[in-house]
Order: sequence, then C-alpha cells, then structure tokens
Amino acid sequence: METARVLVAADKFKGSLTAVQVAERVTAGLRRVVPDVRVETLPVADGGDGTVAAAVAAGFERREARVTGPLGDPVTAAYALRDTTAVVEMAEASGLQHLPAGVFAPLTATTYGSGELLAAALDAGARTIVFGVGGSATTDGGAGMLAALGARFLDADGKPVGPGGGGLADLAEADLSGLDPRLADVDLILASDVDNPLTGPKGAPEVYGRQKGATEQDIATLDAALAHYASVLGPDHAGLPGAGAAGGIGYGALVALGARFRPGIEVMLDVLGFAPALARATLVITGEGSLDEQTLHGKAPAGVAAAARAAGIEVVAVCGRLALPPEALTAAGIRRAYALADLEPDPAVSMAQAGPLLERASEAIARDFLL
Repeated sequence: METARVLVAADKFKGSLTAVQVAERVTAGLRRVVPDVRVETLPVADGGDGTVAAAVAAGFERREARVTGPLGDPVTAAYALRDTTAVVEMAEASGLQHLPAGVFAPLTATTYGSGELLAAALDAGARTIVFGVGGSATTDGGAGMLAALGARFLDADGKPVGPGGGGLADLAEADLSGLDPRLADVDLILASDVDNPLTGPKGAPEVYGRQKGATEQDIATLDAALAHYASVLGPDHAGLPGAGAAGGIGYGALVALGARFRPGIEVMLDVLGFAPALARATLVITGEGSLDEQTLHGKAPAGVAAAARAAGIEVVAVCGRLALPPEALTAAGIRRAYALADLEPDPAVSMAQAGPLLERASEAIARDFLL
C-alpha cells in the first residue's frame, strides 16, 4: 500500500494552541500510530489574528515596527515579508489584544498604528500587501489608518477631529491629497472573513461594537458618525462587502487606498502556497478551536475543505468543540470531525490540556484513515 501523504492545514485553537502548535500535535499523534506517515504542515489563517504567524511559518520573514496602539500608547507590531509581498495584520497594531483587561475605548480607539504598519511595509519595499483585518479594538472607519498615511480629517474650524469613531461626528472636510504616493503603485488586498457593510443593521457598530465595549448609545453614536464620515468621503463604498470589516477599516482601505476585497482564507491559501501542497497530499486535516456556524462563512477550515474537495482529496477536521451536525460537515466537504470535547467534556480542562488531547484525537484519525 502506498504511504499516505497527509497535509495538516489547520488554524489556531484560540486561547490554547497556535496554528503551528496544532500542526505539531497532530503530526505527533499520527506518527504514534503510523511512524512512517509523510506529513506536510501548512498552518493557515483567514486574515484575522494569527495571519502573520501563518505567513512566517510558510517562510516569510518576521519584521517588527513600533506603532501607535489603539489607545494611543506605543506598541510593537509584527508583519511578514517575502520578496516584495507583505502580510500585514491590523490586529497587530490596533487589535483587542492591546487593550488592558476590562478596558475598552469604543468611541476613541484608533487605527492610526495600522496605517503606520502599512507604511513600514512600504518602507521595506512591499509592492503587494495582503492586509488582514479582524480582531480590532476600533470602530473608526479606518480614519486613523488614513491619517497615519497622510490624510487630514478636519472639523468646521479646520482643526483635526478627535481620535476614534466618535470624533468623526465633527468631520467637515476630508483631505486625501497628502496620502503616501507609494500607495498608488501597490496592490493592496483587503483580506477578511466578514463581508458586512459599514453601517446599518449589519454594519460594523451594530454587529461588532459590543465586543469592543460599546453600549447601545455608543453603537448609535458610532453608526451615525460613520454614516456622516462616509457621506463626506464617498458613500458608494460604504455598502461594499468588507467595508464593515474590523470596525470599518475595510471601508477606509476601499474608498481611499484602492484596495480590493477578497475572502481572507482564499488570499492566504494563495500566499501560503496551499495548491502545490494539496497536490502532494492524499488526506487533508484542517480545523480550528470551534467548528460552528461561523466556520461555514469564510473561516479557514471551510476554505481548506472547499479547495481539497475541488481537488478530490478527502478532508477530516479537528476542533476543540463541534457545534455542527454531520450533514453540515458533509456539505462543507469535511468527512468527519474529531472534537477534544468528546475526550474531555470540561471546557476549562479541555483548553488547558488541548495539546495532549489533540494528539489523542490524531491517533484516532490515523487508526480510522491511515491503517
């Protein structure tokens, strides 16, 4: 029998294992049952947090820059570079992870650092920038990002408006003439797993504001401020898919930076070299912390499974918890899912012991699919 060739292309298990660690644990479990199995690992991400780490694992160089965090304090942010292609993750500069525990600033958090991070990638010679957006602490429509790149947002007195989405209520004039001229010659790809518009019932403040600490009043304030901002900058872009990504930074990138929107997992599979790796595989193992309804809407495992199914290659998944019925897995192209919750029902213990449990789940995959 021909030796199986397994491709492990899984996302992180949020809160317990990075995508790289998931790949290591799956490999260890498979080899305990089939010592000579050939395993290729390709940690994946869908544009949200973990995207730079996935690019680095695929051979990109990790670079760092000191930028402005969402509260205005300096933070260290990483991006990834290979030749003239950069992978920039807005959460590295403007993400929730930069907020102290229990501290939110829904009206004033800024994406200024994301603009500085894009400028750092330009300084490093990037001509193609994959801009992964998600996990943001901000709802400023990308105004901070654009300001860092040379735009000016002025009130009726000609003074700069305040930081964050709240300040945009005072916007009287948007001057984009000072934007970094290098942006005109860069292919900027907005990579996101959400296709929300900027405002309204499916817009950034309403759908994502609460997780950033916004009250109902804050959400109404932000929605009105972003609608006003779009009326000044360009309302045609506000309803485009991805405009509402990461607190509206998608809108800023689309309306002022000439970005083009693509589903994050599709972009990342291209950038990471998934197609040639898939061509070498006889079985694909994908997964993430929670396989649920959200997974089916552009998350990494769904993208991996769709590509593998198109190539006629069987896919199984690993996850911390499984909240999808078998028919939904089948429809997504996943033959079977192995959940850590089936081995350890206590969620706290399951997260703390995710590594050893994932090895046990992978032993079961080896027995079921490789022997």
